[in-house]
Amino acid sequence: MLFTIIIPVYNRAEKVKPTLASVLAQTYRPLQVVLVDNDSSDDSLSVLQEFQAQHSADGFEVVVAQESHHTASATRNRGFAEAKGDWVLFFDSDDTMRPTLVESYRNAITQHGGALDLVATKACLHSLDGNLRNLPFFTTDLFANQILHSIFSTQRYAVRREYFAKFGGWNNDVLQWDDWELGIRLMLGQPRVATISDALVDIYESGEASITGTNFSDRIGRWEQALDEATHQVANSNHPEKERMLHLIDFRRIVLAAHYAKEGKIEAARELYAPAYRRLAAGSPLRRIIIPLLYHITSKGLRGASRLAKCLIRT
Repeated sequence: MLFTIIIPVYNRAEKVKPTLASVLAQTYRPLQVVLVDNDSSDDSLSVLQEFQAQHSADGFEVVVAQESHHTASATRNRGFAEAKGDWVLFFDSDDTMRPTLVESYRNAITQHGGALDLVATKACLHSLDGNLRNLPFFTTDLFANQILHSIFSTQRYAVRREYFAKFGGWNNDVLQWDDWELGIRLMLGQPRVATISDALVDIYESGEASITGTNFSDRIGRWEQALDEATHQVANSNHPEKERMLHLIDFRRIVLAAHYAKEGKIEAARELYAPAYRRLAAGSPLRRIIIPLLYHITSKGLRGASRLAKCLIRT
């Protein structure tokens, strides 16, 4: 069973070295490693070519490709065009995989007789302040938890190559939360999924905004782009629970609006909050109470919104 690992690289000449070392340390073979330089201005391409020259071998094929279009999605799609594996892993150039990651994916696939489309694992987040915590990972209600917690983020799953190809690859028009939007499209296909209870991926916080982070307001419009595309995909699907999933996407809008408010962008917050609130509150007295509460909690920098969302999911 061949696995392809795809890593886009842009100006990460030093940071990518631990990532590459973690790939080389994988206990499983055969592997195909596709490294795609995104027109870097530093020595990244040379680092990738040196890794290729030193480590290409039987059972460990290293491909170095280049992509000039400056988006992570275009670079990952370029890598996918080189993929030969039955299964594909996308990975980021500043994170690391633990030695048994690919072997654990193979074992899960084998245990299910090959009848899987996705295998997902837990991941640890290394925060800028030095703290370490497990990222949210729920093994039930997977679609809902993808919307709420992005459990199928870039580094956290392997996907059968043929299944991935059915859903059009990475969306080059989505500039933020691109892995979240892709995960929703993958879930709309109702994949056969297995999960791994061990944390086998280490993600290193870069300071870029996340759903629980800060600094959203310098990219106003880009987050909404992902939300709107996900809404379009779900609304036009035949998924049996699409109404509930649309409600959950509106929950993400409420949380994003709260972050805008926290950062002082009150008008942007109101424009996003008002229509999402109207849709969610329609016909539900409980939501009329819950939504302003979770908005207030998040806008004040407090945690707990996802707990309130559990009430929102079913009501």
